[in-house]
Amino acid sequence: MKAYVFPGQGAQFPGMGKDLYENSPLAKELFDKANEILGFSITDIMFEGTADDLKQTKVTQPAIFLHSVILAKTLDDFKPDMVAGHSLGEFSALVANGTLNFEDGLKLVSQRAMAMQKACEVEPSTMAAIVGLEDAIVEEVCNAIDEVVVAANYNCPGQLVISGSIAGIDKACELLTEKGAKRALKLPVGGAFHSPLMEPAREELAAAIKATNFNQPACPVYQNVNAQPVSDPETIQENLIAQLTAPVKWTQTVQNMLAGGATSFTEIGPGKVLQGLIKKVDRQAETAGVNSFEG
Repeated sequence: MKAYVFPGQGAQFPGMGKDLYENSPLAKELFDKANEILGFSITDIMFEGTADDLKQTKVTQPAIFLHSVILAKTLDDFKPDMVAGHSLGEFSALVANGTLNFEDGLKLVSQRAMAMQKACEVEPSTMAAIVGLEDAIVEEVCNAIDEVVVAANYNCPGQLVISGSIAGIDKACELLTEKGAKRALKLPVGGAFHSPLMEPAREELAAAIKATNFNQPACPVYQNVNAQPVSDPETIQENLIAQLTAPVKWTQTVQNMLAGGATSFTEIGPGKVLQGLIKKVDRQAETAGVNSFEG
């Protein structure tokens, strides 16, 4: 069974999508439509902008979404048996399996980016990658700290990203290093994604998601919040709303996709991060990537 996976924030690169725009009439049409929907020329920033230009929140999330979704739409043999996406990538996955149409997916991603930006401005917060410790030890240390600090991304065995207040993350990094973490590295992100500090964004996005039409998908999506295959549109909506303040269970998602019969994983969109994480979950897993126009 063919599994397709879609990357999240951090995978962007200058020039992303330009080859698609220049070589595929369908891609050009969709990119032009995206500029109209967003009310600014995101293609100018994607194709000609610097890495710093691409880091703007209002740009990053729609840019990665567009690159992934438009790539998928230009593939001749795109027939997924199951899909999943890492954080933001879940929106790409939901367009890929037909749950959301292109326009609605892009609008929700844009609203999500703005809502997250606002939540980040309310309270300074951050995230850190913890490498080389068991999940249970990281969870235990986070729970013992008298600040907001939680497990946010279960990326692969031995790699867990934590999220919370700046004081909470600093304290956690210090304690986890003492516990033997190989690395406790603060990440260059705008805020504490997938933590209770995103509650204002979750509330704002909930209204937008509930007002959007979710269709019956062509295949199940394995969702971040529970790592389970879901095909019911209402359940998909609820899980998508919960995603902003809940951890991304990527390790468990890959394990469950393999248990569900996945024989190959294809990452669609910028970068190769997910292929690497999948290999760390199961060295035998067959992985491939599509990050440029294939014709």
